[in-house]
Amino acid sequence: MHKRAALLQRETAKLKRKRYQMKTTIRCWLLYGVAAAIVLGGLAGCGSSSNSNNGASSAPVPPVQVIALSNRADLVSGGNALVEIVLPDPKAGGLKVDVDGRDVTSAFAVRSDGRMKGVITGLANGDNVVTASVTGAPAGRLTINNHPIGGPVLLSAQTTPWVCATPVPVAAAGNTPASNASGLSTAAVDVQCNIATQFKLFYRTTSAGCSLAVLPDPSPTIAVPAPTTPANSCFQPYTVGSTPADLATTTTSDGLKVPYVVRVERGTINRGIYDIAVLFDTTKPWTATAPQAQWNGKVLYTFGASTGQPRQQFRSEQDWAVAGIAGTNDDSALKLGFMVVDNSLTDSLFNSNRILVNETLMMMKEHIVDNYGEIKYTMGNGCSGGSIGQNTVASTFPGLLDGIQPSCDFPDSITTGIEVTDCVLLVNAYVNPAWTALMVSQGLTQAQIDAKKTAINGHLDQTGCPSWNNAFGFNNKPGNYIVQAVVNAAGTIAPFGASTNNCKLPAALVYDPVTNPTGTRCGDPDLAAAVWGTTAGIAAGSTRALSTNDNVGVQYGLKALLAATITPEEFVTLNEKIGGVDADSNATAARSTADLAALDIAYKSGIVSSGKNLAKLPIIDSRGWDETGIHYIWRSFSERARIDESNANNHGNQVMWRYGTGLLPGTAAQIAAVTVQSFLTMDTWLSNLLTSAPKASLNDVRTQAQVVAAKPADAVDLCYLTGDNTFSTKIFDQAVCDADARLPKHSSPHQVAGGPLTENILKCQLKPLVFSDYTGITFTAGQQTRLTAAFPTGVCDWSKPGVGQQDSVSPQTYTAGPGGQPLGPAPVSKGI
Repeated sequence: MHKRAALLQRETAKLKRKRYQMKTTIRCWLLYGVAAAIVLGGLAGCGSSSNSNNGASSAPVPPVQVIALSNRADLVSGGNALVEIVLPDPKAGGLKVDVDGRDVTSAFAVRSDGRMKGVITGLANGDNVVTASVTGAPAGRLTINNHPIGGPVLLSAQTTPWVCATPVPVAAAGNTPASNASGLSTAAVDVQCNIATQFKLFYRTTSAGCSLAVLPDPSPTIAVPAPTTPANSCFQPYTVGSTPADLATTTTSDGLKVPYVVRVERGTINRGIYDIAVLFDTTKPWTATAPQAQWNGKVLYTFGASTGQPRQQFRSEQDWAVAGIAGTNDDSALKLGFMVVDNSLTDSLFNSNRILVNETLMMMKEHIVDNYGEIKYTMGNGCSGGSIGQNTVASTFPGLLDGIQPSCDFPDSITTGIEVTDCVLLVNAYVNPAWTALMVSQGLTQAQIDAKKTAINGHLDQTGCPSWNNAFGFNNKPGNYIVQAVVNAAGTIAPFGASTNNCKLPAALVYDPVTNPTGTRCGDPDLAAAVWGTTAGIAAGSTRALSTNDNVGVQYGLKALLAATITPEEFVTLNEKIGGVDADSNATAARSTADLAALDIAYKSGIVSSGKNLAKLPIIDSRGWDETGIHYIWRSFSERARIDESNANNHGNQVMWRYGTGLLPGTAAQIAAVTVQSFLTMDTWLSNLLTSAPKASLNDVRTQAQVVAAKPADAVDLCYLTGDNTFSTKIFDQAVCDADARLPKHSSPHQVAGGPLTENILKCQLKPLVFSDYTGITFTAGQQTRLTAAFPTGVCDWSKPGVGQQDSVSPQTYTAGPGGQPLGPAPVSKGI
């Protein structure tokens, strides 16, 4: 993909030569007249670099260009960089390249694509000055700022403590934390948890009945015996030089038929454990300047689900054998020659710091380019937290991903947290004595009570909010806690399970406002304190990360009131008792209040996913059904609304495929129709873009117009109706789709409160409480007094942007500290 960058550099050099030649020609015209200049053109410097006796000066020659190919020159990591040298004259001789005086010329040669490239190794941490020169031209110089392979690059600091993974898992002992199995055979060598890289070979067996869902390289649970590949796994260990009788062959997307042998590289980058799996020929070398032909140059990067903030190093939750196709029992990516990649720090379960996610992806891509060769494009996929990973990378660092395939979609995690917190407050409000007494006083049945909850919550039925409460209602708890779960259909809340914490550390090490106020805080923003910054905590001597949590002015159940689904008394009681949470995620009678500085950071960083940035890449959204769980159809439409809002109602870069059979396709026919077809369609889309809108550099950004212009004909909205369990009939009429019982979108508590479908207002601006705004509703004098007391500063004015809401200015760097600054232009080669 960097042929485009090199071509631009070469064409620029040519243009500079022509410009200098034109200037000297004009000088000749002025000095000698046009006729004389024509005669002198090749003799007196009028377009010639040779000098003549008449004293006219020669045309200046452009300098040599030094181009970093694997990343921006100021964001390099790991001590290596793939570099291209562009000469003003391809025939120039005497090439010399050095790094701070160290000769690295031998690393460079003209490669098969006609470009002079080489991998510079041994870069020191910090600035490294690369100088390239040839005979007869000014030298070029580029400063490469190298960072440790363990990070950080964009962040100023890394979270501590951080417990390194070990060859076998080690249980916690007293105040010594547990460690996880790394999938590697040696231990970490430093505090950044760097572990020696290992390579393993596997082959795809032709054996009938084998399973791709069986992990080929399970991590050990005990030291002895070492785990072996299960006999029913479709990938079995491969021995160099052997030809197993059941060795499969495969044909890549480039039409190359090869033995189906895969090399898996596992190592550590940025304190996460990664896998890189790709077809491999054991009889040939592989270098960044001469990749093996069976790799098609394309990367499929898979993002893991859920969310969490443990202070432990993990092996990725993904299975490299099938992770390329959203965790299904399909290996289409590998067998077509794609490189399948993951890292545990881009698994949302193990890392909810969204800037750390994009930093890790950036470092992974650089490692691939430095060791395997230039990338044509990087395609993402993943469900739930994996969709959050893709969307927020696209928003916080546009260009890192070239196309995404979110399934079980959430636009981001921070606005998902709005609904989670609302639901926690609501399920507790529904067991408040004032609310329950109101239900009893009216003699309501459980079905009638549930109907009111449904109307207030905005979901398909009343089970949605209990699902959120039980699954993630504790995610912002900074210390030790016991889950307070909804345990029955009536909404009863009771303790569930043992005491735990979100850091997965021994209890004595984490924050406690009384016994350990300076202990490690384990809430979601605490993992990203290097992004948000900190302030004084509730407990004396404690500090906490800034928070965006806010519900001041939110009128819960407003649309249900206006629709007469709940009564004025129920509306007033609900908003009196809903309350909020404090900075330690404890329930309070008062509403939650955000830190204003955090709002600014959330928007400008792109952590609130930006419709402007989401429009810059292709999106195929695979939307299944989980309306009684937590993955709601409205989320896909919310992402679309954000794109529309920022792009004059144009969402042409986003495609949505809906089906009602379940959260993800389950049968082979469903997987083929949706998951595999999404992958193949995205491949076509991105391949089109390689031709129609090639990127000038690895992480360059496209425009929405370029993306839409390259869209394949089959990249359109569609659905499969309920009952079509084989996904045989594509429905393109969205009105028909919306009429299907399992395909329409519902809403959220904030939307019922009057908020927009975009659900990207973290803290609303307020307006006075005016009772005439409640069309058709009559409040008693007492109710008016109580409602005024519940909203002493006013109610949300959803017609205005949120407090601090602004366009994203990403990517940002946090090297100078929390809050972030725009990354700015990339360093370029300069003549000397």
